[in-house]
Amino acid sequence: MIGRIAGVLLEKNPPQILVDANGVGYDIEVPMSTFYNLPATGERVALFTHLVVREDAHLLFGFGSENERRAFRQLVKISGVGARTALAVLSGLSVAELVEAIAAQEAGRLVKIPGIGKKTAERLLLELKDKLGSELGATGMSGVAVSRTQPVKSDILNALIGLGYSEREAQGVMKLLPEGLSVSDGIRQALKLLAKA
Repeated sequence: MIGRIAGVLLEKNPPQILVDANGVGYDIEVPMSTFYNLPATGERVALFTHLVVREDAHLLFGFGSENERRAFRQLVKISGVGARTALAVLSGLSVAELVEAIAAQEAGRLVKIPGIGKKTAERLLLELKDKLGSELGATGMSGVAVSRTQPVKSDILNALIGLGYSEREAQGVMKLLPEGLSVSDGIRQALKLLAKA
């Protein structure tokens, strides 16, 4: 099993990248969440990897964090969910958002992902209910299962500051947002409130 690859990023063709590790070029498929955080071509990159061996191919999947790889491995264990579907799920939702959707049993969030129908979404929620949240939370990585609102609030705050609002303005509007919002809904509501101010 190839567990990690570090080398020079040669090509980026979403969802596939080419990494040169000591003279060997590896084609690696990555979720969009990892893809967006990749350095420029020609720079060094390190990824956690998962190798899928099939009769007709050996496929290498890469992840920017150990949590993403863990989520991918839980997803591919589910009957009827292949590596491509797992990659689509992680491209459509961050690990934190996936854990949130599973905890709240929100099939609607999963159905929005291309290639995920209602039945698949319900199967994912059922199969991952006691696995994904507890496993990711137990590792202490990002504390997603323990406190689900903190990562979301900090993501909203960082997005507002990134959009040019001062930290004081962003902090002020954060106090007005209701609990339990997704990052995108939180940003949307915060921008509406800031526009009125």
